[in-house]
Amino acid sequence: MKLTFIGAAHEVTGSCHCLQACGKTMLVDYGMEQGVDVFESAELPVEPARIDYVFLTHAHVDHSGMLPKLYARGFRGQIFMTDATADLCSIMLRDCAHIQMQEAEWKNRKAKRSADSALIEPMYTMEDADGTIKQIIPCHYDQMVDVCDGVQVRFTDIGHLLGSASIEVFLNENGQERKIVFSGDIGNSNQPLIKDPIKTAEADYVVMESTYGDRLHTTERIDYVKELTAVLQETFDRGGNVVIPSFAVGRTQELLYFLRQVKNDRLVKGHEDFPVYVDSPLAVEATGIFQKNIYNCFDEEAMELVRKGVNIIGFPGLHLSITSEESKAINFDEEPKVIISASGMCEAGRIRHHLKHNLWRPECTILFVGYQAVGTLGRTIVEGAKEVKLFGEPIEIRASIRKLIGLSGHADKNGLLDWINGFEKKPERIFVVHGEESVCESFVQCLNKEYGFNAYAPYSGTRFDLLTNEAEYEAAPVRVAKKKGKSASDVFQRLLSAGQRLLAVISRNEGGPNKELARFADQINSLCDKWDR
Repeated sequence: MKLTFIGAAHEVTGSCHCLQACGKTMLVDYGMEQGVDVFESAELPVEPARIDYVFLTHAHVDHSGMLPKLYARGFRGQIFMTDATADLCSIMLRDCAHIQMQEAEWKNRKAKRSADSALIEPMYTMEDADGTIKQIIPCHYDQMVDVCDGVQVRFTDIGHLLGSASIEVFLNENGQERKIVFSGDIGNSNQPLIKDPIKTAEADYVVMESTYGDRLHTTERIDYVKELTAVLQETFDRGGNVVIPSFAVGRTQELLYFLRQVKNDRLVKGHEDFPVYVDSPLAVEATGIFQKNIYNCFDEEAMELVRKGVNIIGFPGLHLSITSEESKAINFDEEPKVIISASGMCEAGRIRHHLKHNLWRPECTILFVGYQAVGTLGRTIVEGAKEVKLFGEPIEIRASIRKLIGLSGHADKNGLLDWINGFEKKPERIFVVHGEESVCESFVQCLNKEYGFNAYAPYSGTRFDLLTNEAEYEAAPVRVAKKKGKSASDVFQRLLSAGQRLLAVISRNEGGPNKELARFADQINSLCDKWDR
């Protein structure tokens, strides 16, 4: 039984862990990196075609976004996830494919204009996304799922996103039993709409996130309706727009929940009938999926309104923009308005057009409502940049930049500690992932010194033996070289990482059959002869 850490090791995004047991190779998540890539991620220990199963914690692209690439490279196994996550992935993976194809097309047009004949291919296509979706196996919360001989899984509501789950993996190999719990992203308590995280009682090993492992959300219960009303009142009185970069899935629906209350109670004086535009086809589709999963995923507060016949994420004055023509028309309407658009970190999508039209206007407000990863445009704006470049044009930032403090889908440090302390018996080891480098390390120290756990933050490529509770191979960090014009340094770092992996593979094969080792040595020497020039 081996557990190898691939992505989100000393980093926040790009989640991926590889579990090898019972003659099968399984992945938990296969997500896309967002923002600055700090460390090189190790290669998967087997070819994609040899991966048997994927278990997905939730639909956010930093956990699911690379699944179509896995499919494009030969994966044809089953992908297990909750019912609501399956619904969301059916739209989100297609949206990711659309973005990949659109960006490739744009870069190729640019290359042709500059007489650069080096055309690029998208990371994956719509056909790859469609193929991936066909491999999905929807699962109910709290039900034991028989994956194959010796492997069972169970999904528990973790309160981060509609359909999000921690995953219990039960292994039985040759009479040896182990249970590993993968936390996924642990939700923040008292979020609107969805339920609070549910704890798990026992595990031999836990792989847990640490995104906010070094900070606390406010201890007071924030009145988000009041906070939002204040921003709207100030901005509309100036004659400006409130532009909200928002994740299409989760955060947008929460905002609609609050805005319904603002409009229903007519709280913005003099602008009671202000329009709200959701300018994201993905967000529009996701809102429909939220409505579909009301009875499985919504919390009691939301359900009480539903039972009264209230449409909790819909209201008069809500406009859903689908086409590009509808999107463009929004900024030609001079009436003060709310514009909610993706992506939440301003890295792609229609939000960049709305920023171009509103960032330079002092009467407008850009309201951030979620985490902004290092290196993203959103982080740059939040940290006080005076100017940014959009579509090749410098844009001076004159708009008011605000944050809705405390609105987070992630548990803070206390929330993480509350969840891990819910285990009735201390796990043999806790693997801390999904946090910036300093956060991972500080959270490990907290768990070990203050709470008596055996915690450890692995780097990408580290392989752990679950039977002996020891690291079989402990990878050293390989930092991504900073880009200087061309990407040759990045490619060379990949080569160094491949060399490190080769040494690890050689070490693991000590004592193997002489004939196989001889063939392996011949293959390596042949490669060296080819490149040693």
